[in-house]
Order: sequence, then C-alpha cells, then structure tokens
Amino acid sequence: MSKVGVVLSGCGVNDGSEIHEAVITMLELDKAGADMVLMAPNIDQLHVINHATGDEMDDSRNVLVESARIARGNVKDIAEITSDDLDALIFPGGFGVAKNLSDYAMAGAECSINPDVQRLSKEIHNDGKPIGVICIAPAMMAQILGEKTELTIGFDDQTASDINTMGAKHITCSVEEIIIDEDKKVVSTPAYMEANSIKEAAEGIQKLVEQVLKMAK
Repeated sequence: MSKVGVVLSGCGVNDGSEIHEAVITMLELDKAGADMVLMAPNIDQLHVINHATGDEMDDSRNVLVESARIARGNVKDIAEITSDDLDALIFPGGFGVAKNLSDYAMAGAECSINPDVQRLSKEIHNDGKPIGVICIAPAMMAQILGEKTELTIGFDDQTASDINTMGAKHITCSVEEIIIDEDKKVVSTPAYMEANSIKEAAEGIQKLVEQVLKMAK
C-alpha cells in the first residue's frame, strides 16, 4: 500500500487549500486503498479572506489549524515529515499555495518557497518518488524543481510565462487531462485554473492520482 503525503495550505480557495481539489484528491487516494499523510506548515496565513464577500478580514489564522478542518483533525506539521515517511507527494491548489506555501501571488517568478515545503519536495524528488501538483501548485513546483520540468496550469498566459521563467517548461492542457513528466516523475493538472464545475475539476484530479500511484509502485 502506497503512503501518499497531501500538503494542505489552509481551508478555503482564496486564502488556503481549494477544498474541492483537496477532498477529491483524498477521495481518490482512499478509493485506491492508499494510506494518506495529511500535512501543512505550522505558520500564520498571509491574510484571511471572507469567502462570502471576497474581502480581507482583520483576523489571523494558522495554516496547520485551518488545514485540520479539511483533515478532520488528522493533520501533521510538515516539519516533522521526511521522504522516508512517504512514497509520493501531492499538492492540491488554492491561493494558499501561492500565499502560504510560497509567495508566488505577490512575487511571481521571483517567488520564494516555505523552507519545509522546499525541503520535503526536494527530498521526494531526489529519492525518485512522484509528485502531483494541482491547479496553481505547478507554479510553485516550477520554482522548486526548475530543470525544464514539464508542468501545466492550463492556458493562463502569465502563469505559463512565469513557469518558463523559473526554469520549468509549461505545456498547455485542457481541464480534464494531465501532463506527465516521466523523467522527473511529476504529474500536473489544471483543475480550477480552468474548471467551471466540480465535475470538470474531478476528472483531471482522478487521472493525476491514478498516475501518481502508478509511479509510486
């Protein structure tokens, strides 16, 4: 049975993990019989968004604590996890990837990565284990891996350009498909970068989880 790490970035598309993407990922892993390790960094969010209005709130929340909402409490501090604990790693999307796991939302191609996210991703990659990245997460992975790693966020020109600037290689891709870099063992799908419904997002995520598990064997 493969043990797959799922890295969350809070709870809610505008300031944390995209909940649909996270739950679909978890559902597909569970259906496949994989053992999940849900994790997040124990840090403050960049900011808190009122998801009913889109406005920023005068509030402070912790990424690990908020991620525990999605994980039903069973969440670990990413600082405690190493590649030895996992067979694969998956990052659902949501603006938390670009605001909490990295600062891509503010810095674009000049972004920096949370140290533990960087460390664990590099460990997994250097050990020849697969990584799945969903929605905006490929932009973060472009900064981590570079090396002409083939990635997709769909069709967004600016993000695609940033991915190329960071040393990876963007491949355009429709919402229901995945891009597989066989050599680097990285799989990506656009999900809500392109999806207009949860059904559309789910199709690519299902394929991504299947491919990541296939590579983990």
